[in-house]
Amino acid sequence: MITKSTILTLTQNGLNIFKHYIPFEFKLGKNFKNPFYDDKNASCNVYYDRHNQCFKIKDFGNPDFSGDCFAFVAQIKGLDVRRDFLQVLQSINRDLNLCLDEKSDSFIHPKKTKTFSQTQTAATTHLPNIKSRAKTIENTAKPYQYAEKDFSQYELDFWKDYGISEKTLNRFAVLSLSSFQSVNKDGDEYEIKNTEKEPVFSYKEADYIKLYRPKSKLRFLYGGQLPANYCFGLRQLPNRGDILFITGGEKDVMSLYAKGFHAICFNSETSHIPTEIIEMLTHHFKHIIILYDCDETGLSASEKHLLSLAKYNLQRLILPLSGSKTEKDISDYFALGKSRSDFQQLILDLLKTKYTQTMTLIKSCEVDFENPPELSENIISVNEVPLGTQGNLLCITGGEGTGKSNYASAIAAGTLVENAY
Repeated sequence: MITKSTILTLTQNGLNIFKHYIPFEFKLGKNFKNPFYDDKNASCNVYYDRHNQCFKIKDFGNPDFSGDCFAFVAQIKGLDVRRDFLQVLQSINRDLNLCLDEKSDSFIHPKKTKTFSQTQTAATTHLPNIKSRAKTIENTAKPYQYAEKDFSQYELDFWKDYGISEKTLNRFAVLSLSSFQSVNKDGDEYEIKNTEKEPVFSYKEADYIKLYRPKSKLRFLYGGQLPANYCFGLRQLPNRGDILFITGGEKDVMSLYAKGFHAICFNSETSHIPTEIIEMLTHHFKHIIILYDCDETGLSASEKHLLSLAKYNLQRLILPLSGSKTEKDISDYFALGKSRSDFQQLILDLLKTKYTQTMTLIKSCEVDFENPPELSENIISVNEVPLGTQGNLLCITGGEGTGKSNYASAIAAGTLVENAY
């Protein structure tokens, strides 16, 4: 029978699939140019995802090619990995001659679920049919259903306080939801609705959704299967850059982006930071700076990450904030009226402290135009053009038997003659 797990077993967890479709040899973790479009830079690599126990591909140049082997094959064949998943499996089976039976019973239709109110009170009706832009996803971990709507002016004003525009929200695929239904850890079904007092936003990916409710007591909810290596903002990073910030949350990432800085975040400040991601990012950015909240949790977590990732030479920037609930992160920093220039000065001060010793060493190499160095004595010249000066080297090159030694001897003899005439 053709199944996802069977194909992974027969293809070294997907590695053979990448080797089949990529028309040249590649090394794991080493960047290469994607052959399926006009890739200008080598920003694509195949790596092993230990959590999901399969090989995946990451393409900084075109995120559409990023994912596991099934998403990759779907992309190059013009298929939808979710809607046409059986067709993707069949294509791999035929192209790699796996000889699997192409009948499959592993595709189960989504189950109907009941509606629960936000206070977890049971209702007797099924989930309502969501009209425009509604989507239903079945996930074995946590099924969910949601309805998207346009951003209201109140919601846009909320993001605007942190310098985040609707354009930035769209770039990071942030949605405004009118409703969301899922199940809790006990299996009870519930529904929440968007109100002006309690807006509901989401960070959406193919296999999961993360809800952000800034005005609610329970600020974060999840649907689907949240990956262990959750990393928000990774797709929006350029291929090369000077500074990358690791922040505590998605709002901080977008707030920094709006000011012209590059940033990512993991699921929370206390989440494990995968070394393979940091290893990859060190090849793309000169400086990686941890920028967590100024409260006790953020300071403790950033210090632990700094120690555990010491070999990658990460830096830590502590914002000059009080650490209170409304004054603890980079979003609050900009909301308090601080500008890009103010933040740049903090960065310069941090790097200046780091490179104080280096700057001291190179200070002696600086040219003081008020007190220029003495001119070197001219030892050898031709037509008043200096060829060899005191304290420097003079190199004579030429083919074998061209008289280099004789020429060097003549020069040496000439320098020893005090009065040639």
